[in-house]
Amino acid sequence: MQVKTIQRQTKDDVLSAIRKYRLVPVVRVASREQALCAAEGIVRATFPLIEITMTVPGAIDIIAEMSARYADQLIVGAGTVLEAATCESALRAGAGFIVSPSFDAAVIRIANDHNTVCIAGALTATEIVAARRAGADMVKVFPCGLVGGPRYIRALKGPLPDIQLIPSSGVNLETAAEFLEAGSTAVAIGEPIFQKRALEAGDSEAISKNTVRFIEICTAV
Repeated sequence: MQVKTIQRQTKDDVLSAIRKYRLVPVVRVASREQALCAAEGIVRATFPLIEITMTVPGAIDIIAEMSARYADQLIVGAGTVLEAATCESALRAGAGFIVSPSFDAAVIRIANDHNTVCIAGALTATEIVAARRAGADMVKVFPCGLVGGPRYIRALKGPLPDIQLIPSSGVNLETAAEFLEAGSTAVAIGEPIFQKRALEAGDSEAISKNTVRFIEICTAV
């Protein structure tokens, strides 16, 4: 399956890509080499988005490297951004979007000041509304799989139909479509795409195949 190459990384580009493909691949790995293997797999699948979490050793430098190497192919986002200083560093490195597992108004404000997509983390309805009011473009619902999964998303969308939700945790080949059918704008997926054995073997082709499987599921809903 061919996915359109992204030529620019404007805020509209990022939002459009997330809404169209309904998938955010999340890289949480042990080394630069594994992160680059993960990126190569995403590029092989001709998919335009990747999130590098701040838990990856040297994450800021990796974001800068990927942003330069894959400038016309990937929008490289920064994940697990917990405070303002990290947000600033990620944006200077070229991050095309910012993702947090929790709500921090300063992170949202800085992303907005740089006209960059911010996906703030939240779990409860109160937190979700607070994140949206603070200026988050979308809200990452984490850890969604532990509090009801698709049923929890469906319950939230009842009173909050206009807030775009991206569940994280509990999303896999069996549940991805359920999350999207429940009202999710997209799903965040890590290990089911970036399997440990593939990363340790440097097998970017296996990662590419995993990515294509999720693309097919997510774009079919």
